[in-house]
Amino acid sequence: MSRFWSDIVHKLTPYVPGEQPKVSNLIKLNTNENPYGPSPKVLDALKAEANDSLRLYPDPNADLLKGAIARYYSVSQKQVFVGNGSDEVLAHAFQGLLKHAEPLLYPDITYSFYPVYCGLYNVPFETVPLTDAFDINVDDYLVTNGQKANGGIIFPNPNAPTGKLLALSSIETLLKVNTDTVVVIDEAYIDFGGESAIALVDQYPNLLVVQTFSKSRSLAGLRIGFAVGHPDLIEGLERVKNSFNSYPLDRFAINGGVAALADEAYFQQTCNAIIETRESLVRELTALGFDVLPSAANFVFARHKESKADAIASKLREEAIIVRHFKQERVQDFLRITIGTNDECDALVKALTDILKD
Repeated sequence: MSRFWSDIVHKLTPYVPGEQPKVSNLIKLNTNENPYGPSPKVLDALKAEANDSLRLYPDPNADLLKGAIARYYSVSQKQVFVGNGSDEVLAHAFQGLLKHAEPLLYPDITYSFYPVYCGLYNVPFETVPLTDAFDINVDDYLVTNGQKANGGIIFPNPNAPTGKLLALSSIETLLKVNTDTVVVIDEAYIDFGGESAIALVDQYPNLLVVQTFSKSRSLAGLRIGFAVGHPDLIEGLERVKNSFNSYPLDRFAINGGVAALADEAYFQQTCNAIIETRESLVRELTALGFDVLPSAANFVFARHKESKADAIASKLREEAIIVRHFKQERVQDFLRITIGTNDECDALVKALTDILKD
């Protein structure tokens, strides 16, 4: 606390990121990072960019990267926005598109940055409970207090931390009814088993789809996020961005992102490897007595039928394996486990086998 803080600082409850321990020989399955390195083409692009041009500012519009994203998703460049990780893109969306008098709607169990942004930007909100099976029920978003949702809707798909996927047809049902305000679909994990809502942006001018290069493109360290939507939505994001930071992406991020999109074979190879390992891990966890929610992400959400999640997480830490445990009431019995390499997941299963014997 400080008397020099602005009033808003006293009211903020900051986001707590996943732990990043500085420990060697650690199996780190807590922050949903990709276990495989980036494409060799990305590394070549980064090496090529390490030259005298670093004395110059990067392109404030990142047109090279926007053009590559537009071509990849078959949209126009005017429909693409880029930022310093999807968190920054989401922040600009909260500030520029979701700050209205009516409440913003999002799930009660979801990405924990959403309430942080609501606090930071003074966005009124209401949470919508997931079903007992931890699904997003679209019908719950069609009407609130007898009226349509007028303050906007946002949720991840697949949802985090549950990993459960909402079908594209259900998203379209939502869009057909909710035509008067923005719907943001946060697709950080879509490449691990879902169908992107980018396919709908030309039909629905109120739809904004946000993605990241951190997960499926193995570039968490470069901080590249983007959004695709109607040019009017994108212009709103650009106005906020250029009132905040005109240069959110550096030269490495711009060129690294372009190179990542150019290596489709590597992208498909690593995504498929993670999906295969995920399905194998689900079978192993089920055999150990875990209930595992169906996941379309690069993590699983699991609870043991007899043992407490916090106790399991503590014992795993003693074995130099870290997973994520959330203390929120509805999910306090669950562990979120990132999909690592086959060897890392084998080590996890072995450790769990030993822990559960005790």
